[in-house]
Amino acid sequence: MDLSISLVALIVLLPLLISIATAIRLESSGPILFRQIRWGKDGSHIKIFKFRSMYTATCDLSGVSQTVRNDPRVTRIGKIIRRLNIDELPQLLNVVKGDMSLVGPRCHAVGMLAAGIAYEELVPEYHERHTMRPGMTGLAQMRGLRGPTDRPSKARARIACDLHYVNNYSIWLDLRIILGTLYTEFRGGKGF
Repeated sequence: MDLSISLVALIVLLPLLISIATAIRLESSGPILFRQIRWGKDGSHIKIFKFRSMYTATCDLSGVSQTVRNDPRVTRIGKIIRRLNIDELPQLLNVVKGDMSLVGPRCHAVGMLAAGIAYEELVPEYHERHTMRPGMTGLAQMRGLRGPTDRPSKARARIACDLHYVNNYSIWLDLRIILGTLYTEFRGGKGF
């Protein structure tokens, strides 16, 4: 199902993807796609793809420095594609490759901090979320637990959603998350 939906989405969205790539290229120098090492299934490291939304010179390839509201590193085009969350669309390529699923715990950058503390220290069962392939969207995102994790409570809530998903996985839960995500995005998205 992941493969079929991703391939169809890439074909249908091709004009949009080309338009975004062109806008990124026209606004600032650097690559169109941003690549970053993140946690994959069973604790492996995967390279994810996103549309570049920051100036090349100020990008944090490690992912440790999380993006914040009104972040000066973000380009004008970047603000738009991040708000609408279409900067994530190249991850459909990760799904086609088999590194990711459409739904699952969102993959974090290796070494990512939550409220200045390593996730592994803050939430001892953190790596249990890596028993499944990471997803383009997940239960935590559908419930609004996205963006920078500047408070330990927000980080713990996000991981609790991920672990709930891992322990209660079903095709029906996946469909509910996909529909919930689409509903949120069609209402304007909440990224920054």
